[in-house]
Amino acid sequence: MKHELPQLNYAYDALEPYIDARTMEIHHTKHHQTYVDKLNQALEKYPDLQGRPVEELLADLQNLKVDEADRTAIRNHGGGHLNHTLFWKYLDPANKKDELLSKEIASSFGSLDEFKKRFSDSAVKVFGSGWTWLVRDGKTSKLLIQSFPNQDSPVMLGQQPIFGLDVWEHAYYLKYQSKRPDYVSAWWNVLKLI
Repeated sequence: MKHELPQLNYAYDALEPYIDARTMEIHHTKHHQTYVDKLNQALEKYPDLQGRPVEELLADLQNLKVDEADRTAIRNHGGGHLNHTLFWKYLDPANKKDELLSKEIASSFGSLDEFKKRFSDSAVKVFGSGWTWLVRDGKTSKLLIQSFPNQDSPVMLGQQPIFGLDVWEHAYYLKYQSKRPDYVSAWWNVLKLI
């Protein structure tokens, strides 16, 4: 079974004015599609891996019996596929506020405002390209803010992603150019979960 580009449950312009329709369309149909295509290409010579969910491939990455070049491709493109699949879900305008999550975040970080400040600071400071995530630690169940380079995913460390922010330039450059802080600030307007 080949991996496929997930369909969005909303139109590309649904996040305007914070995330523009053209960026959403290119991000989804070009960038995410490329991750899917290259992941499938990396898995072509491993029929036993083709049916496995991308989360499992990434969680078990070091134990996969694959060439190192293919392991790197699975990491990069599988991570890109999973991260973006989750990202589109978090941005869905139909999402409702999760009161329990909001209370847990406030309890864990002192307040929602303090959490947003710390999360935003982490996202702005990612060097180069990457992601900032709110995760649940797999061992302690504590909520953590984690930043990852490139398309690395929290599942690679046994963490459960709660939501994440893509800070690759392709996620914001058409509208915000090099102003990542402006993009990060605007993003809070489309995240309805907290």
